[in-house]
Amino acid sequence: MPAYLDPRSGRTWPLDTPRWCGPSREPLLLTDLPGIGRGDIAGGVRSIWRYAAALPFQPKSPITMGEGCTPLVEREIAGATALLKCEWFMPTGSFKDRGASVMLSLLRDQGVTEVLEDSSGNGGAAVSAYAAAGGLAATIFVPASTSPAKTVQSRASGAAITLVPGTRQDCADAAEREAERIFYASHNWHPFFLQGTKTLAYELWEDLGFAIPDAVIVPCGAGSNVLGLWIGFSELLRAGQIAKLPRIYAAQPANCGPIARAALGLEAVAARPTIAEGTAIAAPIRVPECLRALTQSGGGAVLLAEEEIAAASLALAKSGVYVEPTCAQAAAAFGKLLAAGVLDPKGRNVVVLTGTGLKSTPRYAELMGVAI
Repeated sequence: MPAYLDPRSGRTWPLDTPRWCGPSREPLLLTDLPGIGRGDIAGGVRSIWRYAAALPFQPKSPITMGEGCTPLVEREIAGATALLKCEWFMPTGSFKDRGASVMLSLLRDQGVTEVLEDSSGNGGAAVSAYAAAGGLAATIFVPASTSPAKTVQSRASGAAITLVPGTRQDCADAAEREAERIFYASHNWHPFFLQGTKTLAYELWEDLGFAIPDAVIVPCGAGSNVLGLWIGFSELLRAGQIAKLPRIYAAQPANCGPIARAALGLEAVAARPTIAEGTAIAAPIRVPECLRALTQSGGGAVLLAEEEIAAASLALAKSGVYVEPTCAQAAAAFGKLLAAGVLDPKGRNVVVLTGTGLKSTPRYAELMGVAI
């Protein structure tokens, strides 16, 4: 039977009791699942729930708003063709809808009725919306310094917003303390969230005619897409559906890239502000697991200067692709990997774009010198 797993000690716990961490705050995954084949896909379902057979258990009534089944679009970047996976085609505008849909559906089936999240961005918006759709109460902790505009989407969904004095880490610490009272459905902590992001691997496999890409380049903050891709493709390998893992590359800003720095063997440095703010996670909780995913897949990591992220954002926009600078760094990383000879320019290389540029209009205005 599937179980919660502490991957560092091997200790497990049954799924019948909801939990978001181990007894000493260990970050959890799930024990290995067998994966599914093409015959297990629910072909008539137009959402990530077509892959429900790959989940640890199937909820009685999934909380779904048609998330997933996002376009895969060809674009020329740095002189080569990239396959852009347009993950902003989601109900709340970001890839986090995959994780929120699965996490809250499974938690609701476990009897959870009220959830807590800490996020001033896409994670909070996704949890707020899916909680509303599923009849769950949601409380979102955000730093007190957060622009009010960033919480409008969550407030509109009916979530209760709590402003926490101090840094982003202070906010996370406060949420962990409040988890004694409200169940902590954190997109960074809960292993069910990764069960949602792993559907990206299944979807890419199906997009490509039940074959794998040569490489997948993904923006990385806490690593939920890196780990989701690794979990999903590992299940397909386990099920005998693919012969090897595609190479996974994590793109991070040089101003705040602890996972990439560790992967590249560089010293840790203090985090600085970055325009790729959605990936500005100074102390991600699953660094060893992310490194294992990059190593096992034969991939790696790329650190990007602010100028490179800005240039990639504007270049994508001028090709009609308007995304957050956070995810435009994956396109910048694609160009750097090509220039370094790491990627075959004729290969099937997927660049994952995770959030709509509509959430970053003030940032684009700054880049273009436009007053709004």
